[in-house]
Amino acid sequence: MINVGIVGATGYTGVELLRLLVTHPEVTLKIITSRAEAGMPVSDMFPNLRGFVDLCFSEPDVDQLASCDVVFFATPHCVAMAMVPELIKRGTRVIDLSADFRLKDAKQWEQWYNMPHSCPELLDLAVYGLPEINREQIKSAQLIAVAGCYPTATQLGFLPLLENDVIDPLHLIADAKSGVSGAGRTAAVASLLSESSENMKAYGVAGHRHLPEIEQGLSGAYGKAVNLTFVPHLTPMIRGIHATLYGRLTKDCDLQALYQQRYADEPFVDVMPIGSHPETRSVRGSNTCRIAIHQPQNSDTVVVLSVIDNLVKGASGQAVQNMNIMFGFDETLAINTIAALP
Repeated sequence: MINVGIVGATGYTGVELLRLLVTHPEVTLKIITSRAEAGMPVSDMFPNLRGFVDLCFSEPDVDQLASCDVVFFATPHCVAMAMVPELIKRGTRVIDLSADFRLKDAKQWEQWYNMPHSCPELLDLAVYGLPEINREQIKSAQLIAVAGCYPTATQLGFLPLLENDVIDPLHLIADAKSGVSGAGRTAAVASLLSESSENMKAYGVAGHRHLPEIEQGLSGAYGKAVNLTFVPHLTPMIRGIHATLYGRLTKDCDLQALYQQRYADEPFVDVMPIGSHPETRSVRGSNTCRIAIHQPQNSDTVVVLSVIDNLVKGASGQAVQNMNIMFGFDETLAINTIAALP
């Protein structure tokens, strides 16, 4: 059994993390923090956890957190970096769900997040938490930077093509749609029901914070720089990401076999049969990424459809998957769930 702490558990990724961890047979939840809600029973805020979590929120305290085997940060960007250095010094393992340690270039991070990075010396220590590419490094990592939601769906969709050098790496397009929960739990006009329902819009077309993360990952897979046009959209649903990915093929190959071979041993990537169109509802509440590959009119254009639940495989489920790998547990423990329909 391991003792687990969660910093910032009042958001959507925080409650999703709690939902998954309370059923984990190797986990004891020890600390759940929130400055604003300190002293409140967790189940008062999240009634779905009644009977499962009897802890109260507490103020974040480094001394108490350092007594845990692993600490999750389900916090907004720029929060984890203030506490992580001390936890690392004390030997506590850290899994950060924010973007604080995802980018390896501190100057690039500062460009996209508009503030100096307070501990750039930890960027090289951090292992990017996408198990399908970094499983071996995750096993021994002390600091995990969990892959983002859009980056997870996009990278898993493009990886087999780039790893096998069968696609033009300089003309990649990702047209991605996300549910409203991707914007977080903080009150905002754009997330109001009357604003987001029966509406769909693109945003961040000039540049989105997930773009450098995706390009960094895909460039690493390809071995050279890639160029990606990434356009995210907000859709009137709560959960889910649907990424439609486009590229130009440079070689003839059996695309279906390519994907099936690449993901044959991956427990959370489902390569669907030829002609399939994966739906976001088919992964709701699960840690699965479902992928389908198309080559319209047998042209040189490849279209990859990739769907995930942004709060599970795109965040908290992937974080638990990383934890399972780190501690030598069965990788599927507590996250091998079936999507809820309808």
